[in-house]
Amino acid sequence: MAASHHVSAPHRAAEAPRRGGSAPHRVVIAVFPDVDLLDVTGPAEVFALANREMPEAGTRYDVRLAGPGSGLVRTSAGVRLATDLTLDEVGADVDTLVVPGAVDGAGAPVIDPGLVAWIEGTARHARRVASVCVGAHLLAAAGLLSGRTATTHWATADRLAADHPDVTVDPDPIYVRSGDVWTGAGISACMDLSLALVAEDHGERVALDVARQLVMYLKRQGGQSQFSVPLWQAPAERRDIDELRAWIAANPAADLSAAALAERMCLSERHFSRVFRTETGATPAAFVEAVRVEAARRLLEGTDEPLGRVAASSGLGSPETLHRVFRRRLGTTPAAYRRRFRTAA
Repeated sequence: MAASHHVSAPHRAAEAPRRGGSAPHRVVIAVFPDVDLLDVTGPAEVFALANREMPEAGTRYDVRLAGPGSGLVRTSAGVRLATDLTLDEVGADVDTLVVPGAVDGAGAPVIDPGLVAWIEGTARHARRVASVCVGAHLLAAAGLLSGRTATTHWATADRLAADHPDVTVDPDPIYVRSGDVWTGAGISACMDLSLALVAEDHGERVALDVARQLVMYLKRQGGQSQFSVPLWQAPAERRDIDELRAWIAANPAADLSAAALAERMCLSERHFSRVFRTETGATPAAFVEAVRVEAARRLLEGTDEPLGRVAASSGLGSPETLHRVFRRRLGTTPAAYRRRFRTAA
C-alpha cells in the first residue's frame, strides 16, 4: 500500500507576494479521489515558476485546488492534497480550468456524473479549459469536446473515440488546442501543456525560462508525437510480421520497397501487401515512411549530423525528400525541428 502524505499545491502561487497592478489570473484545478498526482502538481508547479520568471508587470497566476468537499483528497499515489475550496465555492471567477484524470483498477477512465455536471457548468464561465491525460474523458462527457479534435493518453484514445463519436480523437500529439479548449496526452505531457498555456499568456521567453528551471532540456510543441512508431504499433497476429516490423525499425536505410520486403517474407508482392495491411492496419509504404521519419527525428534531436547524412541514415535519401516528408507529416522543416527539439549533447 502506498504511503499516505499530506501536501498542499507546490509553491502555491497565491501565497507569493503580488507583483504588478493587474488582477491575478485565477487557475482552478479540480481534484477528486484517486486523481493522478502529477496531473495536479505538474501544472501547479509550472504556473508557480512562471510567477517567478515573468516580467515585473506580468499578470500572476493564482492557483487553487477545488475538491468535492473541504479537507484532504487522496490521490492515486497515496499522497493527500489539501483543497483550497469546494467545487461549489468556485463560482464564475475562473480564468483557466484544469481537469486532471483518474483511472480505475482496470485502467478505465473514472467518470463521476456529479463532477461532469460541475465541469459543464464551470466551463461556461472559464476563459479556457484544459484537460490532462484521461481528464479528456471528463471533458467529453461534459459535452465540451463535441465537434472538436482532442487527444488523451494513448492507452485510452480508442475508448474516447468509441464513447464519443462526435469527437475527433488524435492519439499522437502531446497536446491539442481547439479554440478555448486544450487537451493533453499522458502523465508528463501535463508539463508541456502547461508551458504552452504560459506561452499563450506571457510569450515563449517566459515559457522557455520555466522549462529551464524545470531542467526540461527542450520544450516540446503540441505536434510532437507522444510515443514512437514501435510503441504505437499493436502486436500483430503473425509473429513473422512483428519480426519484420522490428527489422524495418532497426534498418531504416535498407531497401524497404514492397518488392524487397515481400521477397524477404517469401511472398508475392501483392499477397505480402495484403497480409501486412490486414495485420497492421497500415500499408508497407506508410509504415516504412513512419519508421524513417522517426529515425530522422532521433538524429535531429540527438546529433549535429548535416541534413544530407540524416536523410541518408534514416532512409529518406536526400535533403529534399527529408524536407518534403517533414513538411507533410510534421508541419515543419528539419532545420526548425532541430532548433526546437535538439537535446543537450
